[in-house]
Amino acid sequence: MNVRRSAAVLAAVTVIGAATPAAAAPSPSPSQALPSALYGDKDPRYDGVWRQSLALLAQHTVGVRPAAKSVEWLVRQQCADGSFAPYRADPTAACDAKTPVDTNQTAAAIQALTALGGHDAVTGKAVTWLKSVQNKDGGWGYTPGGASDTNSTSVVIGALTAAGEKPQQVEKGGKSPYDALLTLALGCDGDDAGAFAFQPDKKGELAATADATAAGVLGALGQGMVVRPGEKSEAAKGQACEDKNKKTPEQAAANGAAYLTKALAKNGHLTSPTPGSDPQPDHGNTADAVVALAAHGDTGQAAKSLRWLAKNAAPWAAQNGPAAYAQLIFAAHATGTNPRDFGGTDLVKQLNATGPAPQTAGKTRAADEKGDSDLFGVWWYVGVCLVAGVGIGFLFSGRRKKQP
Repeated sequence: MNVRRSAAVLAAVTVIGAATPAAAAPSPSPSQALPSALYGDKDPRYDGVWRQSLALLAQHTVGVRPAAKSVEWLVRQQCADGSFAPYRADPTAACDAKTPVDTNQTAAAIQALTALGGHDAVTGKAVTWLKSVQNKDGGWGYTPGGASDTNSTSVVIGALTAAGEKPQQVEKGGKSPYDALLTLALGCDGDDAGAFAFQPDKKGELAATADATAAGVLGALGQGMVVRPGEKSEAAKGQACEDKNKKTPEQAAANGAAYLTKALAKNGHLTSPTPGSDPQPDHGNTADAVVALAAHGDTGQAAKSLRWLAKNAAPWAAQNGPAAYAQLIFAAHATGTNPRDFGGTDLVKQLNATGPAPQTAGKTRAADEKGDSDLFGVWWYVGVCLVAGVGIGFLFSGRRKKQP
């Protein structure tokens, strides 16, 4: 899969029956022009709210204030019951039974709007809706009533945490989201020890996937898409899968992290099997794995894989757009890396260019890390002002007016 969107696009493809991932969908025709407030220029039918949410959340994470109309567009996508569909071309039309609402778009919108602030009524309705469609095993599927899967359950956990809820207390039939995740965690036998499966297959067997494992680690830790740069965990050194405490979310997260570390150790990235050809690097899942490992404290492997992404992910992100740039920004943030100088690419600038110009670009810790080059720029500017000698107030006023 080209762009890892938690389960949002993977499950959309499964549920809707589309053979092409949303990131590769054709651009709309001129008669189907996209809203000017929307990020990305590809067909948004399967991932409009998802990529908008990731874009806004990533901008907020690096201190950029998104365009007001982009935030308003996201808010207006909500249905009266609190849910979100991937894309509603006419948000004034009421949602009905045919509106394809889902848990992933809803959870992503909650995380973005909670971070931005000022949307408690919107996020409160969305949380209420998510609780209403929780499965009896404690988890969530992509669509209401669908079988629980690791990705959907984990992204909802992240939304609940962001909204101030305690996921372990959100129960259905006496089961919490963590109970659902534990049923999808593999044991410690075999090559896939410690991994998470997306869902059981028709025979009830669990098959490991890196995509689900990255999501499962974050979910088991109660984390959302954005995690703070973590401190190195001594417990993570030489970690191996352990069964003795398997029934705790903490141990499941540790086992999943061990699986990801092993999978990444060979060449720094995860791979995506492509039918009829050799496996290809999976940039999106690698970025998500970096976030998961950083959240768990496995900073060594996270940093190594982040360096691989910095060298290799720019073309992939350019092709796949705002959600891809957001994933890389989340990975950079989780490892304390400057997203404005990511292997020579300014991820923030590239993300901003996929949608409306943001209101302001705040100063971030990552920006401070630019060092001497910024100091040179400051003294150059001071020199220009001194040479000019007059009109300094006008000059600064003009600079403020020109800021997006």
